[in-house]
Amino acid sequence: MVHCSCVLFRKYGNFIDNLRLFTKGGSGGMGYPRLGGEGGKGGDVWVVARNRMTLKQLKDKYPQKRFVAGEGANSRVSALKGSKGKDCEIPVPVGISVTDENGKIIGELNNEKDRILVAEGGLGGKLLTNFLPLKGQKRVIHLDLKLIADIGLVGFPNAGKSSLLSQISHAKPAIADYAFTTLKPELGKIMYNDFKQISVADLPGLIEGAHMNKGMGHKFLKHVERTKQLLFIVDISGFQLSSQTQYRTAFETIILLTKELELYKEELQTKPALLAVNKMDLPNAQDKFRVLMNQLQNPKDFLHLFEKNMIPERTIEFQHIIPISAFTGEGIDELKNCIRKSLDEHANRENDAYHKKQLLNLQISNTISYSEPPSKNAGTSPRMDN
Repeated sequence: MVHCSCVLFRKYGNFIDNLRLFTKGGSGGMGYPRLGGEGGKGGDVWVVARNRMTLKQLKDKYPQKRFVAGEGANSRVSALKGSKGKDCEIPVPVGISVTDENGKIIGELNNEKDRILVAEGGLGGKLLTNFLPLKGQKRVIHLDLKLIADIGLVGFPNAGKSSLLSQISHAKPAIADYAFTTLKPELGKIMYNDFKQISVADLPGLIEGAHMNKGMGHKFLKHVERTKQLLFIVDISGFQLSSQTQYRTAFETIILLTKELELYKEELQTKPALLAVNKMDLPNAQDKFRVLMNQLQNPKDFLHLFEKNMIPERTIEFQHIIPISAFTGEGIDELKNCIRKSLDEHANRENDAYHKKQLLNLQISNTISYSEPPSKNAGTSPRMDN
């Protein structure tokens, strides 16, 4: 068994996961008509990924949210070709998607030092432009952050995600006894004795219809995309958002969560997933857990209970199902071990797949080099007998 101590927690105070900015490339420099001199090109505006950067830091440092590049130098007798204007760099966190005002994706920054050109500088004045410079490109852009974490917690409000996060990371997220607790993403880290760290993101609670942007909607689901694995958390006694909404059993909750993920983006269902069945300290929890396990082992026998539009195309097969109580701490150690095991197994499978692919590519290239057709001259020259 892997023993771990769980420390390290980062709470996103005033968390910002999107930002709207004005960008403008620099104007070009004036040309020199008499001597045919060219003005310098205006500077460009780039968005550049930086580690340890947040959108909140960006907003605090540049409250005007305006980024304008430098102007190109004018052509003059001592320098007929004017120098280029100074580029402007916008530092952003890794994991940013950049879109224009119409929602069209300009690009993504997934690694440190990735960069995207968002506003180009204007050309300097030259013969073609009658020696008059052109203005730089103006563009309003949106920066959209998707959290990157090893594990993303998936569950309806009040399933106990915040309580679980506080158990596995000794964190103190705000926990309240009402439907919407987590309105901002929070990151916890499990630290194991061999110094392995696993990041866990507690994300705003889903509700039915989240894929249509109801409730926290896409704000939640876009973050799920970036996690390596999903950890479903359901209340063993079921879930009811309010007195106006229908009560759902634990099994129905899992089916509906699966459907929400599928309707948002089908690929989410292919992510490895674990299931934590919470609140096992409640009366009759053991009996309900036995019923739930039977339903999960034979899901097709129970799908007739749902309306057709609520049934997912495929049900998620959980790698581990762990009964827990975030309140008493029951099952928490086993859950942490399963999280570690699942991530390690997945990493090993990815490594094996990568090595097999490399080997196959090597075999193919060798086969091609050995099976090349003989050249036209080979084998056609007349035999010379001594």
